[in-house]
Amino acid sequence: MHVPHSFGDIGFIDILAAVTVIMNIVGYLMKTMIPLRIVAMTTNCLFIAYSILASVFPTLILNLILLPINAMRFYQMKRLIKQVNEAANGDLSMDWLKPFTTKRHFAAGSVLFNKGDPASELHFIISGRYRVVERNVEIGPGSILGELGLLEPGKVRTATIECLEGGETLAISYDHVMQLYFQNPTFGFYFLQLSTARLFHTIKVLEDENAALRADNARLRAAEPVQREMMTEKSGGSVTAGGLA
Repeated sequence: MHVPHSFGDIGFIDILAAVTVIMNIVGYLMKTMIPLRIVAMTTNCLFIAYSILASVFPTLILNLILLPINAMRFYQMKRLIKQVNEAANGDLSMDWLKPFTTKRHFAAGSVLFNKGDPASELHFIISGRYRVVERNVEIGPGSILGELGLLEPGKVRTATIECLEGGETLAISYDHVMQLYFQNPTFGFYFLQLSTARLFHTIKVLEDENAALRADNARLRAAEPVQREMMTEKSGGSVTAGGLA
């Protein structure tokens, strides 16, 4: 291996080696995966070129192995980002979920679960109509029931669901949901959107109810002086009538 003793001795291979080492250090400093994989693949190519020119075969073999691995990881990350974007911009098809689900039938008037019951599964509604008793909200086909139980610290139902019109659901256990959440980013992002949408809807309902209560209290406070004045006039009238009597 050539070792330069002065600037005049520095050749192309030495410059290539220096650039390769710098790129390798930059790769270790990267904080995000996509740029890191790009730098890693660039470094692998530089190491391969240097190893061929300098006849360093162990380094050549190592980087010939690492280059396709980094390329594969880069492709997987790009595909994951694409899937997340698709989930964010469109609806999720449930067809691929069917092997993980169990079909359930519910008759009109039956209760799927009560508030406070242990929660172990969620339901994709295929047909029928259902009502969230506590909020008096009706839910139909295409919706999901029971997803908040997965997020509830005690794993219990947060509301009572009754069936208004007989129908079917696809039930999937929380264990499968957790596996799919990590394995399929499309489903994971969809589930995240669904859960946060339900939470934001609940918050909005509570805010509207709170605003209505504040408005009622304000009207009552505004009416108090008038009521006191009417009571005073009424009391004064009673005293005058008593004096005349």
